[in-house]
Amino acid sequence: MKFNFFKLLENFSIIIFQEGKSVGAKSIRFSGKKIIIYLILYTLFIGLFGFYFIYATPLERIFLPSWLNKTTIEEQQYEELSNKIIYLVKEVESLKSSNVKLKKAIQLGDSTLLKNTKKSGKVTDTKKKIPAEGNIIIVFQKLIDKYFSQTQSDDLYFIQPIKGFISRDYKPDQGHKGLDFVAKENTPVYASAGGYVVFANFTPQHGFIIIINHAHGYVSKYKHCSLLVKKEGETVKQGELIALSGNSGTDTSGPHLHFEIWKDGNPIDPRKVLLNF
Repeated sequence: MKFNFFKLLENFSIIIFQEGKSVGAKSIRFSGKKIIIYLILYTLFIGLFGFYFIYATPLERIFLPSWLNKTTIEEQQYEELSNKIIYLVKEVESLKSSNVKLKKAIQLGDSTLLKNTKKSGKVTDTKKKIPAEGNIIIVFQKLIDKYFSQTQSDDLYFIQPIKGFISRDYKPDQGHKGLDFVAKENTPVYASAGGYVVFANFTPQHGFIIIINHAHGYVSKYKHCSLLVKKEGETVKQGELIALSGNSGTDTSGPHLHFEIWKDGNPIDPRKVLLNF
């Protein structure tokens, strides 16, 4: 039956004439082979045209499967890499900003900010208060200085900022300008003396660090924290919670608090001014 059908299509004619006019009719002769070829070509043309039309328009998200998506694996990797580069650039800019603030904080060792806040009455004079804990000899010395000395001392006394034992001492000749207190992560860190927070941020080398400006040219630094409780611009009292210890930054080999005290822009041995050491 199929072969008989194709035999009927071997030769036939199509007559075209315009209705209502006496113009002679036109006839076009076709063969079955030509019809099949024309249909195949027409189908291919329509199919390709439709595919590229959909592919070049937002319709491809609806009609085309996911494996025909325009975004190749290389393009996806390139896009991910570009996003990572943008993120890293933002992080570098943030670290630059932190380093600039850190330099400014170190330069503020002259206690100018603290003096300004004293005028507004926000910071109390820690010298007039006897610390609640510490060496009894130091307490008597402060009482003698207060009531019997003609000139009042400009020294400021600090308390130990964290509970722990010292794993590394003050050795400025070896580049170690403070004390390392070994403690578990998230151990409370307290303000060694009252003052003004001039820096509280993250640095690559020292991790989360907080710097407090005190009276009489003193500055205390608390490095490698896991969390900072206080922010820049806040005033703190002696013994107030300011951070939690940790192991952040590249310059660390384990959980500890690196504690420094500076006087007039130079590091000093914290043991000399710590009361409860």
